[in-house]
Amino acid sequence: MLEIEIPTKEKIYLKYLVSDFTGTLSVDGVLIPGVKEKLNEIAKILEIHILTADTFGKAKYALEGICAKVCILNPGNEDIQKEKYVKKLGENLVIALGNGRNDRRMLKKAKIGIAIMLEEGCAIETLLNADIVVKSPIDALDLILNPKRLIAVLRS
Repeated sequence: MLEIEIPTKEKIYLKYLVSDFTGTLSVDGVLIPGVKEKLNEIAKILEIHILTADTFGKAKYALEGICAKVCILNPGNEDIQKEKYVKKLGENLVIALGNGRNDRRMLKKAKIGIAIMLEEGCAIETLLNADIVVKSPIDALDLILNPKRLIAVLRS
């Protein structure tokens, strides 16, 4: 569990990292260098869940050796599936990462939603539902590993 105290806000307790795969942790189904190591470091403090429509069919292979639960979503309504998944875990305990339109509801539902903008881009609706926007998954994962960065960006 990760505990974060943000001045002028309530204390946040995070138990889960829920992330999209395609366009968030990977480009064209290939994991971004350094993501595996960062995720395994985060797995020591948060339970990791990776939800994906698996556009390129490479997620399971790319995520081998990462301490995470990988969930390949059923085709159709992926946005609702992701939102329900976060709700089931306990939305106040979740920090979520995503980039696609199908991530917008998940980011809004999570206690902290982080939009990532890689080569694939980021859907406007997803940006508008995020608490934070970063340029890479490494930046997003470093926010978790260095919680004072989260405090700095989220304080009033």
